[in-house]
Amino acid sequence: MHTQVKAKKFLGQHFLTDQQIAQDIVNSLLHLYATGEVLEVGPGMGVLTQYLLPVKEINTWAAEVDEESVTYLCAHFPVLSERLLQESFLEIDLSQKFPSSVAVIGNFPYNISSQIVFHIIDHRDNVPIMVGMFQKEVAERLAAGHGGKDYGILSVLVQAYYHVNYLFTVPAHVFNPPPKVKSGVISMQRRKDALACDEVLFKKVVKAGFNQRRKKLRNAISAFGLNDQDLGDFASKRAEELSVDDFVILTNLIAAFKHGKDTSR
Repeated sequence: MHTQVKAKKFLGQHFLTDQQIAQDIVNSLLHLYATGEVLEVGPGMGVLTQYLLPVKEINTWAAEVDEESVTYLCAHFPVLSERLLQESFLEIDLSQKFPSSVAVIGNFPYNISSQIVFHIIDHRDNVPIMVGMFQKEVAERLAAGHGGKDYGILSVLVQAYYHVNYLFTVPAHVFNPPPKVKSGVISMQRRKDALACDEVLFKKVVKAGFNQRRKKLRNAISAFGLNDQDLGDFASKRAEELSVDDFVILTNLIAAFKHGKDTSR
């Protein structure tokens, strides 16, 4: 029986060794999602898995690309072997695999953590809850409110679809090997209300606003063709000052302006 898995740098593996923190992460998920399918991303040696599997109200799945970890997990958690997906989470079509819904949990590899979040957003109709550990800086960015330096494209695009809460910080020394940075655990709870604007345009407006975040919006989003009068109060604001709801209003302003131009031709 495999007794240890060697952490692989190219996979961004840092194995959590603190049992209390592992239990706290699982409890944070169970507090929000009491019953149904759960998918753990990158279980490694099963530090979270061991607390998920005994919970009868949930059905635990895992996605793991590391062959050594797969062998370890099958040996130590044989009950999981039939629900162990040997593929990248980013490649899994969650709407096809879990047509009703699935909660996502994990100590996420730092090198693909933003991609994991965007994959969840792409499958938001099937993912009501996520609890995960990120590099602290990324976790803070995901949960940041408007007006602060951490607030940016990632914050807005995630918070457009999920309520995000920063739960707690995890020090580097409780990992093997220890990362060079602290970690942060967050929860994401899907918003009940749909985004009240054109979602494709919304994303373009958010990206344009933050790509020149030091400039006022009259300059940052000038490509959309609106003048100060069209923009109103938005003209003299910077992207970081706008809440998600403000960005929705701004997107609808731009959509109406574009529509007006189209119909006036």
